[in-house]
Amino acid sequence: MIMDAIIINISGNWGHFKKVDTNNNPLTHDFITKTALIGLIGAVNGIERVEMKKLFPELSEDIIYSVALNNHVKKESWGFTLRSVKVNTEKAPWQFEFLKSPAFTVIVALKNDRSKNVFDDFVKNIQNSSACYNPTLGLANCPADIAFVSLATVSEKNSGAFETRGFISKNHQIDIGESFDFRIGFEKVPTYQDNDFWNDPEKYAEVAYCSPGSTFKVKMGDYYNVLSNREESQWYMI
Repeated sequence: MIMDAIIINISGNWGHFKKVDTNNNPLTHDFITKTALIGLIGAVNGIERVEMKKLFPELSEDIIYSVALNNHVKKESWGFTLRSVKVNTEKAPWQFEFLKSPAFTVIVALKNDRSKNVFDDFVKNIQNSSACYNPTLGLANCPADIAFVSLATVSEKNSGAFETRGFISKNHQIDIGESFDFRIGFEKVPTYQDNDFWNDPEKYAEVAYCSPGSTFKVKMGDYYNVLSNREESQWYMI
């Protein structure tokens, strides 16, 4: 089965993709997660929160994605004083960890036609540089810039040797030769959110990512061929 796909660049001054196990002093994932991307799709398409409750589990199953970093991961912590909605009294400041100048290339592919209308609307809006609601990088005060790169098609899953600048599975066998001179980061990211906006802990993916401008050479593992009008490339997608 050949899947329709879109390649986009997402960037901003700041980003925060909350790690759910860090509630008191929230930390951020190193790049945009699949669940955060689904929220961004909803914002671009102008889908209200009530409808998104139903669409989150569907889109979690119906699309696959991959990410390559275009900037190095840099983090800063900032404190915010939260105020009660009912009582106008100050509370102790919370420290939030933010990504500074995050920038990613993201591939989004349609795996199941059940979500074709949502996907097609997203593609049309991105191509027209329009968004119904302001897209963000995780928080309302972290606006996102989204740039259309290319339409693409994605092959069925393959297995074997490949080279990619996107993230890979933690279980992939990489070729570490004399030319291996870049840093690797590791993340455990959510891939499924139910209709109560809850990330299923059984559906996290453990991945590794490489420095901007570098590529992984994988000796054996699953991947997809991505064909655009610019190039043919290989990506691991979840």
